[in-house]
Amino acid sequence: QISKMFGTVVVGVGIAGLARIRDLMNPMPSSPSEHLKLFGFVSRRSFGNINEAKQISLEDALRNKDIHAAFISTENRSHEETIRMFLEAGKHVLVEYPMALSAKAAHELWEMAEQKGKVLHVEHIELLTEEYKQLKKEVTGKDLVKGTLHFTGSVLDENKSGFPAFSGIARLTWLIDLFGDLTVTSATREKQKDKNYSRMTVHFQTANKKPLTWIEERGPGMRREKKINFCFTSGCLENFPEAPRSSVGLFMQDQNLFAKKLLGQVSKEELAAEKWRILRCLDLAEVIQQYCEEPEKIYS
Repeated sequence: QISKMFGTVVVGVGIAGLARIRDLMNPMPSSPSEHLKLFGFVSRRSFGNINEAKQISLEDALRNKDIHAAFISTENRSHEETIRMFLEAGKHVLVEYPMALSAKAAHELWEMAEQKGKVLHVEHIELLTEEYKQLKKEVTGKDLVKGTLHFTGSVLDENKSGFPAFSGIARLTWLIDLFGDLTVTSATREKQKDKNYSRMTVHFQTANKKPLTWIEERGPGMRREKKINFCFTSGCLENFPEAPRSSVGLFMQDQNLFAKKLLGQVSKEELAAEKWRILRCLDLAEVIQQYCEEPEKIYS
C-alpha cells in the first residue's frame, strides 16, 4: 500500500513561516506529519532558497496539481484573502490564528471549505502548551465564582494584526475552552496614541451567570506574560500550575493535527466541537470590537 502524500507550500516567512518550513522538512518519525511533503514557499520578498526549500510564485502554488495544501503564515490582515485563493484553487488550508478579522468572513470561508470538501485548519498552539494543559486539568470540574485573565505584550501594528479582540483571540480561546460559552456584557478600550499604549477590558458572563474579565494590554517594552486569577467555590488559583517541558514543539504538534485531519483520522465530533469553538470566538471578537468602537453613550 502506497502511503498517501500531501504536497504543501508555506505562504509567508515570518517567525511562524520559518518554523513551518523547518518542521515540514524534519517531520517527527512515524507521525502523521510524515505524510506532508514541502514543495516550496511563497513570499513577497525574494529569498531564493531557505535550507533546501525553494521559493515559488503564488501563481505556481495555486496552479500546481502536486500541491494539495497551503500553510498560511502571513500577517493577520491578509489571511482572509489568502485562504480564499487557496480554497478556490481546491487546496486544503492551515492558517495561523485569527483566520480572519471579521466573523462574517470566517463563516463564509468555513462554508466554502465545506462545500469544496477541503480541510480548513486554524492553528491554536495556545491550547497545546504544557502550561495550558496543566491549567485545564486544574480547572476541570471546579465551580467558577469569578475570574480574570490579564495579558500584557509589546506593541502590535493594528493595520496588520487587526483589532485587539482578533489579534488576541488566543486569550479568548482559553476562556471559552476552560469555562464554556460566554456572553459579552461590556467592553471598553483605552488608547494613548502618543505613548503607543492600548488596553482593552472585556467583561463576560458564563452560562451560569458568573463574571469573567479579559484584559489585553500592550505598550512599548511591556513583557509578554499572562496573569490569571480564577476563584472557585473551593479557592482561588493565582499562579499557573507547574508544567513539564514538552518534547514536541508546538508547531509540530499543530502540524501533526492538520495531517491527521487530511488523513481522515479526526472524529466528526472533534471536528464539530473545534469548528464551533473557532467560529464562536470570532463571533465574540466582533461583538467586543463593536462594543469598544461604539461612540460614547451620552445620558442626559
